[in-house]
Amino acid sequence: MNVRLPLASARRAVCGVLVLLVAWPTIARSASLSMETAVALAAERSRLVASASAQSRAASELAVAAGQRPDPVLRLGLNNLPIDGPDRFSVTRDFMTMRSVGVMQELTRADKRAARVERAERNVALADVGRKQAVAEVQRDAALAWLDRSFAESMRDQLRRQIEQAQQQVQAAEALYRSSRGSQTEVFTARGDLEGLRDRLDETEREIDVATVRLARFVGDVAKEPLTSRPAFALAADDALPIERTLVVAERLSQENAALAEARVTDAERRSDWSVELMLSQRGPAYSNMVSINLSVPLQWDQKNRQDREHAARLAMLDEARARLEDAERAVEADIRASQAAWRNQERRLRRHDEALLPLAEQRSAAALAAYAAGSGSLAGVLEARRNALQVHLDRLRIEADIARLWAQLTFLMPQDGPTTSRTAP
Repeated sequence: MNVRLPLASARRAVCGVLVLLVAWPTIARSASLSMETAVALAAERSRLVASASAQSRAASELAVAAGQRPDPVLRLGLNNLPIDGPDRFSVTRDFMTMRSVGVMQELTRADKRAARVERAERNVALADVGRKQAVAEVQRDAALAWLDRSFAESMRDQLRRQIEQAQQQVQAAEALYRSSRGSQTEVFTARGDLEGLRDRLDETEREIDVATVRLARFVGDVAKEPLTSRPAFALAADDALPIERTLVVAERLSQENAALAEARVTDAERRSDWSVELMLSQRGPAYSNMVSINLSVPLQWDQKNRQDREHAARLAMLDEARARLEDAERAVEADIRASQAAWRNQERRLRRHDEALLPLAEQRSAAALAAYAAGSGSLAGVLEARRNALQVHLDRLRIEADIARLWAQLTFLMPQDGPTTSRTAP
């Protein structure tokens, strides 16, 4: 029974199918996990980043409090109260008895408060560097976990292709044996080679499972989603990563600035702050009330062994921070240049595999198979050539994985807010 749709309904149905076909790649991609998505999600979910952000907020709050004067002190007193005689415990009959209320305020000098504010601001900058460092570390670890799974899956795909060929080789060896053109030894050899590939596939599946668990630490359940294709990794120019912008050096620089601010505080502490007090004393109704004004001045009687020593200690810590900064600059520069040199070396090896080793391995495998089919070669030669081709393919994947890891180490020296693969080669 044929059912005819009206022309308008048919057109709507066709349009719906076309829209679905056009939108399908986007729908399919929405269920995939890209490296950039994994990196962004890891930074959002990380409790380490949340902890560092809280520490940065705490430092900002303390910076506001550092510039304030000390709180005034309220003083209440009962002076010269008789404890014997006819006026004992009376607060009004003896002319010397006074009920006093006063306020004392420490007059912190402006230069000392400015030094404390500077110290607090340097601590804010140091905490902010710590937050950025936490973000960069989480992003780098998430990218490495994503890359580990991606390359493990590529190795699995390569092994599956080799297993398909090995199964065909077993079938061919069995057919030749049944036709008395091959030996039983060749059948066992082909089956053993197939089982060896299956064992390597199981090992690779284990590596994928481990990499997925590690990735789930950063991105949660979406780690089980399929991965998108890997982005292109390009080596940055030598001047694209200024040494002073790396977080390791930024942290050391912030530590030096904090040590300098601390030294300025101890220098200001060598000059004491005065305190002033205003007190109102009330006596009995027959006597006059009194007002007192007091000035307190700390006596730094042993300044050379206390305040001066504290200042000298802070200056020594400043020298230590400067030395660590210089050492960090040298270490970071050496690490970056070593990574760039390793990258260039691996790129040369990758080109060699693409231009020479892989074609030669495939040609050798094809020649061995053709010789075996013509009866002039052995199955052992075919299997050896195929194992060699597989090893060359896996070596190429490992080299590409090394390049990707070097890229991650260089890229996430600083936190990344946007796309992370748009670097240009020198």
